[in-house]
This record gives sequence, structure tokens and C-alpha cells, in this order.
Amino acid sequence: MAARMTLPDGGTGWGTSYHAPVLVREVLALLGLADGARGSYLALDCTLGGGGHSAALLAAGAEVFGVDRDPEAVAAARRRLADAERAGRFHAVLGNYADAAVLPPLAGLGFHGIVLDLGISSHQIDDAARGFTFREGAALDMRMEGEGEGEGEDAAGFLGRAGEQELARVFREYGDEPRAPRLAREIIRRRADRPFATSDDLVRAIRGALGPRTGPADFARLFQAVRIQVNDELGGLARALPALRDRLVRGGVLAAIAYHSGEDRLVKHAFRDWSASCVCPPRQPTCTCRGRPLGALLTRKAVVASDEERATNPRARSARLRAWRSGE
Repeated sequence: MAARMTLPDGGTGWGTSYHAPVLVREVLALLGLADGARGSYLALDCTLGGGGHSAALLAAGAEVFGVDRDPEAVAAARRRLADAERAGRFHAVLGNYADAAVLPPLAGLGFHGIVLDLGISSHQIDDAARGFTFREGAALDMRMEGEGEGEGEDAAGFLGRAGEQELARVFREYGDEPRAPRLAREIIRRRADRPFATSDDLVRAIRGALGPRTGPADFARLFQAVRIQVNDELGGLARALPALRDRLVRGGVLAAIAYHSGEDRLVKHAFRDWSASCVCPPRQPTCTCRGRPLGALLTRKAVVASDEERATNPRARSARLRAWRSGE
């Protein structure tokens, strides 16, 4: 076990060409690992990605289970953390963190620390074949699991079959777009002539509905909305949060990093409710709920990245970290 950890580059050096994790130093501090693990410490990295947070957890002395639904991410992390895997300190699990309660490799385990780094990795954005980017000619896929039989509807399929109300809801709720109905109508008009197949089709629809002055920030926001829908990201997070809470040992910490207002809202409200003594409706005369808090908030406000980290890792600019400690 480490007496005191030395984090590379002020805590920002855990990245690789695959992905650069955010708020590493802050996550370790909230998980009680800033000075290294004291005794046995079991950690769950729910969004393994390129293995950045897992590498930091391992360096702190934890034994780590890393979960990801993307086979490419699991393979990249296993290559990076091969020594720890051979030593029995790192365990890669292919699966959706939303299914943490039923993933066989996690059965019966209780964790001292759990990390959720939501959103997508830098590699997924950079790989045009995965269809997350709005760069020219990218296929409209966006499935976290990658292309394969039985992996669910891709972005092209969603844009090709969704009705006007569903399209408008997705762009309004997940993309914060006030002109969502106009964009929905534009997509339906255009797909009547030719199906949506590449990023260019969606970019042209966005410009057709919202005007020629729309740019990368608009494309990123609206492509993200489609990605969230395709992967049921908010639904998965809502299912996962209580399941992950129940995998914590007494005094264990769940830390979540969100990049989208909807994700952050779900995390914020869940942590707040779990920390309340009573969650009955305000006008209910008698308490019929659990009548006690399940744990305590560790972050009254979301933790954001330092100026230094935001300058070196653009992904950190929208990151919001919250943490909660189990009292059971």
C-alpha cells in the first residue's frame, strides 16, 4: 500500500491516445485514496474506457473491477493494465454498468469505491466508423456496443423511423433545443426523399431547420441528443444508481462525473434523496418512508475541473463531479 501517491502531471497525466480521464485527483480524494489505500480496498470503475481512472485506482493500491459495454474499450484497457490483470488486481468485465446488479463477475461483491465517468471516450469520438462524430462522411451508428447483430437500433434507424413528437422530445430534452419541433419536421421531410445514412444527412437537416449559421457547438449538442437516445443513457443511469448504491460497503463512496445536464440532474437528485431522513410527499401527515438517511452527501455543489485541466483536456470543461457515502 502506498504511503503517499505521486500523481503524474498534477493529476492530469493518466490519459492515453485512447482517452484522457477527467478529475482524477478529485475522484481519488473523494474515494479516500489521495494518500493510497489503507488495507484491502475494492473499487468498481463502471465506465472503463481506456482505463485511465482504473490505472489511477490501481496506483492508489486498490483492486479494480472495470466495466464497459464497448468491446474495443475493454480490449484497450486490458492491454494497458495487463500487468495488473496478471497479478489479479485488475478484472475487466464486458457489460453495461446499468446491469451491475446482475453481471455475473460482480456477484456477491461489495465495493469501497465506485466511479461513474459518463458520456463517451475520446477514441469513440475520433473513430468515424463508430458514428459518434459530426465530421463528414461518418456513418450514423452511435451504439456504445459497436456494430453487430442484436446490438439494438443505431442512429440511422432511429432517425428513419421516429415520429415527429418523439424526435422533437429527444432534441428538446436531451439537446436543450428550443426549436426541436422545427428540426423534427425537417428530418421527416428530408427522409421522405432519401434515408439518413451519414453525419452529413443530419448536419444538413440541422442547418435546414435552424439556419446556415449553425456550427460545431450546435452539431455536438444535437448529435449528443441522438446518442443519448440510441443508448438509453439516462434510462440506464436511472436504473444503475440505486443498484450501485446497494453494492457499496458501509462507508463506501459512489462518485459520478456527468457532462450533460440531464445526467447531472439524475445524480444530484438521487444523492440528495438518499441523504434525506424523509422522502414522503411534503403534505403527507405521517411518515411512511424509511424515516432515516441512507448515507451522506460528500459534495454540496458539483466539483469542476481546474483551469489547468480544462486547458489541457477540453472534455473536462463540462464535467461535473458529485459523490455520496453510504451510511448503511
